[in-house]
Amino acid sequence: MSEINDSINLDDTDKKIVSLLKSNARNSVSKISEIINLSVPATSDRIKKLEDLDIIKGYKAVINSRKIGLDLSALITVISESSSNYEKIIDFVNQTDEIVECFATTGRGSHILMVETRNTGSLEKLLRKIQSWPNVIRTETQIILSNNKILKTSK
Repeated sequence: MSEINDSINLDDTDKKIVSLLKSNARNSVSKISEIINLSVPATSDRIKKLEDLDIIKGYKAVINSRKIGLDLSALITVISESSSNYEKIIDFVNQTDEIVECFATTGRGSHILMVETRNTGSLEKLLRKIQSWPNVIRTETQIILSNNKILKTSK
């Protein structure tokens, strides 16, 4: 978990680099350096610094899940007895391919899981697996009908 006051003040140039990479992680260092009006080595050093500070945590492809047969997306709220098995739950999450994101939350549930499965049958199988985790009392599932805010990317 992150600490409460772990934010880092970025200058305008670093903010611009983050914005450019967020909108298109495939932007080349030379293209970024041209846009921000710095040399390629200086831009490269700044990107490396942002990575070292864990501001840039990684680079990933945004996949159209339906095109690869994952037609059902859902949010699953995990309701557990206590937080005593928090680490075990995180281990299970990291071992389960269908879980694409996991959020520790306040409120009724301890975690909200974003999952992608092939169909309702595979979702049901996943739910049974999650419900067998230590201290899990029950789950609540919301099937996602559509995504109205798509991550902006450039090809």
